Amino acid sequence: MTDASYIDTSKPHPARMYDWFLGGKDNYPVDEEMGRQLVAMDGRVLTMARNNRAFMQRATRWLAGEGVRQFLDIGTGIPTEPNLHQIAQGIAPEARVVYCDNDPIVLAHAEALLRSTPQGVTEYLQADFREPERILEEASRILDFDKPVALSLVALLHFISDEDGAYELVDRMMGVLPSGSHLMLSHGTGDFTPKTAEQAGDLYKSRGMTLALRSRAEVARFFEGYELVDPGVAIIEQWKPELGERVTDPADGPVPGYGAVARKP
Repeated sequence: MTDASYIDTSKPHPARMYDWFLGGKDNYPVDEEMGRQLVAMDGRVLTMARNNRAFMQRATRWLAGEGVRQFLDIGTGIPTEPNLHQIAQGIAPEARVVYCDNDPIVLAHAEALLRSTPQGVTEYLQADFREPERILEEASRILDFDKPVALSLVALLHFISDEDGAYELVDRMMGVLPSGSHLMLSHGTGDFTPKTAEQAGDLYKSRGMTLALRSRAEVARFFEGYELVDPGVAIIEQWKPELGERVTDPADGPVPGYGAVARKP
């Protein structure tokens, strides 16, 4: 199990803030404090978190329905049911799922809560997305990289700047996966509220963190060379809404984020 001494409670962490946004209890006062500051800037922050979660569920249902049986989920966050493996294995009990996050507290909860079906496999790695080769090496013990894999990057890439190689990291991961693999991701944007997005970025920077909100065109760049699944790069709640329950009221307008799934030819 994880040694709690490695959990830094002096500064906020995106995974624990995300847990607070979703109404969870596995976060610290520093996470809640920053979460409340973000909500004060834009009350839709809580809806954004629920939207990302709902997108993951819909995309996983679609992928499993299309025959995908292997999933690599990076930036997992603290488990919140239904988790990716529960959806995938609910459709295909033999599905194999590897979760990965860089926060030790996530590992502690994952070890206790992420239970596989007898026919499938669920495993957890503690690693940072900036170490793609390490992730791939460890995941290869569970996943067969000669067969298609769905790489899940939900609400992750807006914490990695261009300078830190966000696009190159995705390319390095997808480059190892075989034809027929998929990339699924959701991403925050400042397209609809640029001033608020700038303020949020400044807040993250003041806490020693990165917030790299991207435009629709910049999000689409992650999918260059792949075959986008209809409806393409869409506002999150508009990506195959028929596959799950609606989180937002259409009358409230778009929640600032995009989601998409694409197939590697």
